[in-house]
Amino acid sequence: MAFTRTYDGDEPVRLNKWLGQSGVCSRREADGLIAEGLVAIDGAVVTDAGRKIEPGQTLTLADRATEALAAGMTILLHKPTGFVSGQPEPDKTPAVTLIHEANQIGGGPVPAEDASLPPIGRLDEDSRGLLILSSDGVVAKAVIGPDSELDKEYLVRVSGDVTEQKLKTLRYGLRLDGRQLKPARVSRMEQQRLKFILREGRNRQIRRMCEMVDLEVTDLIRIRIGPIRLDGLEEGRWRHATPEERAALVG
Repeated sequence: MAFTRTYDGDEPVRLNKWLGQSGVCSRREADGLIAEGLVAIDGAVVTDAGRKIEPGQTLTLADRATEALAAGMTILLHKPTGFVSGQPEPDKTPAVTLIHEANQIGGGPVPAEDASLPPIGRLDEDSRGLLILSSDGVVAKAVIGPDSELDKEYLVRVSGDVTEQKLKTLRYGLRLDGRQLKPARVSRMEQQRLKFILREGRNRQIRRMCEMVDLEVTDLIRIRIGPIRLDGLEEGRWRHATPEERAALVG
């Protein structure tokens, strides 16, 4: 489906700049789409990369343009509890079902229902917070590849007696599935609220770590993946990663 959007600014602006600021694509990608004749303003195909769009004018991207952008699309979602991040069992609901126009924040094309947008890293069904979905292989490698150095930050509420010895054990002393965990940064925010910063993402890792020191997780929210923060994204809503955020992720 072609993507359309009306410019509501007060002053004319270069088309590639507006597309970049809106999160539709980078300026370089916009120049490429214009060169291929895939961009129109008020129904007329744009041929000049320096063209400005005027207030009230409507931009249209051809189907082929939206398909090309979707091939490298990265989406940031505030996943609620009750949704699974990966391929679900028959009675489970995947987080990707939240990616539709009614839940979108900001601009950019809405992926087709059958678009391939795998989650980049897991977030358990009973956990909430920042989830990245992307068809961009470079982003996937940067976030979950074997050489990834990106850390992930979580706020965790627990029940049980939180002692300094338990915090020390959580930081340095645990093994899961027969393997030593990487050191974790664990600090107390409040008596029953902890902050975890991890550089790995083993299956239900924080919950299992807490169980091993007789603590039960009652709420877990991921607020950051590397340079990307959840800030301002309401639960259940999604937006496109900006070109600057992608650049920060891939280094």
